[in-house]
Amino acid sequence: MNLVIILGSGAVGKMTVGRELMKITDYRLFHNHHMIEPVIEIFGKVDGALVSRLREDIFDAFLNTDYSGMIFTYMLAFDMQSDWDYMRSVAEKFESTDGSVYYVELVADRAVRIERNKSENRLNNKPSKRDVVLSEDRMLREETKYRLVSNDGEIPFENYIKIDNTHLEPTEVARMIKDRFNLQGIGVTEMMNRVRLEEVQEDEIGQLRDMQIQSFMPLYEKYHDEGSPAIETIERIRNRFMQENRKYYFILKDGARVGAINIGRKASDTEEGSLYISPIFILPKYQNLGIGYIAIQKAFEMYSDTKVWKLDTILQEKGNCHLYEKCGFVRVGEEHVINEHMTIIDYEKRN
Repeated sequence: MNLVIILGSGAVGKMTVGRELMKITDYRLFHNHHMIEPVIEIFGKVDGALVSRLREDIFDAFLNTDYSGMIFTYMLAFDMQSDWDYMRSVAEKFESTDGSVYYVELVADRAVRIERNKSENRLNNKPSKRDVVLSEDRMLREETKYRLVSNDGEIPFENYIKIDNTHLEPTEVARMIKDRFNLQGIGVTEMMNRVRLEEVQEDEIGQLRDMQIQSFMPLYEKYHDEGSPAIETIERIRNRFMQENRKYYFILKDGARVGAINIGRKASDTEEGSLYISPIFILPKYQNLGIGYIAIQKAFEMYSDTKVWKLDTILQEKGNCHLYEKCGFVRVGEEHVINEHMTIIDYEKRN
């Protein structure tokens, strides 16, 4: 199993970047305060030995899971041999499983870190930091007492990257880390836990339409199809919503609405036990993350008695064709030429 260790000074963004990295990989986050905060809550103060024992239990249990790896955040004092020794002991646990260890050091200007120390995200997840004056004073004392930024060439590890994230968004930093170390994307099991379908309510049709326009407009601009969902009227969407044999669902990932899917029977389809998917879409910034595949699997689970699933797509959109074929659909019937650039093809999946 692999390990990503994110190092850096206080409020540099280790936890926040770790969370964004967890969203795009098959890795789970274990940040520095996951154990510190419960100990403070129960005992009223930090017990370093207890925190260390609890961390060891988490590491040992996690090594028996099926995840690709863990993201661990740690504030390393580069001038303290004991900190180096501890970091190496953690790394060796994962290396003993033939896993790789990746080291990420974040650095940022002090003024920026002082502002981040007051952020809602930090205060919500780290109650011990909510006395901002005290936590800021502690942060400044720590960097005066210890050297919390590496010297050039000091890190001896091959799998190491140093990122100045003073002016970078956490999502961008996470993507840099994933790409630099070629970390495995989110696994199917993990995605199934993080994606769900939520039925659209009538007063949400306006939001549904806005998302549909965002998702399909690039295809409309490419193919100029007058039947495109990008230019579909809200009345038509509402009429589809009102049909008793069809339902719209928002696709949620980590609680955020990232797309939608409509499932039901077509009035013109008389085949018993068949359901049609149309439309299904994912917002552009969430595309190519495997969400569409998981949404379709969720639909299969939800309508498990369905004998035949049907949908259609654009022949020229090879990514869409690959997605549906990966889900078990096969091409059927004739091609339908819409214009010189665009052809619609039909797919079915028979159970």
